[in-house]
Amino acid sequence: MNVIIIGCGRVGSHLATLLSDAGENVCIIDRRPKSFEELDPDFNGRTVRGDGRDEDVLEEAGIEECDVLAAVTSNDNLNLMMVEVARRIYGVEHVITRLFSPKRENAYMKVGVDFACGTTLVAEEIFAKILSGHGHHIDTFGDYELVRFALNLGEGQAIRCADIASEFNARVMVYEHNDQTFLPDKNSVLHDGDVAIVCVSKGDFGEFSHYMRS
Repeated sequence: MNVIIIGCGRVGSHLATLLSDAGENVCIIDRRPKSFEELDPDFNGRTVRGDGRDEDVLEEAGIEECDVLAAVTSNDNLNLMMVEVARRIYGVEHVITRLFSPKRENAYMKVGVDFACGTTLVAEEIFAKILSGHGHHIDTFGDYELVRFALNLGEGQAIRCADIASEFNARVMVYEHNDQTFLPDKNSVLHDGDVAIVCVSKGDFGEFSHYMRS
């Protein structure tokens, strides 16, 4: 996948590193050469100095072969302008803009612009953690909580996924043991310190939480 990122601040540089580590072809654009110092030393993509609104700069970055363009500068209007250039002039199918103002979310949805609003994401995440009363929260689905945690079983202890399901209204969705990730079956065993994602009912959460390492 060919990805262009416009803006090499903290968000852009981290995004570029994540995509580079995932093996994607990444090019990041910024007007300030010093901004590229934010990139991880292992970043193996390309950098282009220039204005992301400039067609020559976009073409140097490979816009004509681009699969995804993400505009992540600190200016909402500038980000919107750049993704519109990418999708309307160059036909980039997937464009994503960073959005600071939650008040603009409905307008962006109406014009079909994909976005990520950090203000909304952080507020909703903290809101969910406050309401759930714990720090392992991932999401809420009706009467169920989705949580991620390291198991607190006691050194050398283990428990079967089937036993968790029978004791609580809960299901282990995926777990990590010795740096390997597994989908559980009826014979799967969890060990102390393993990391698991579990769906558990709100009613059983209090009792179930003694399995969670704080």
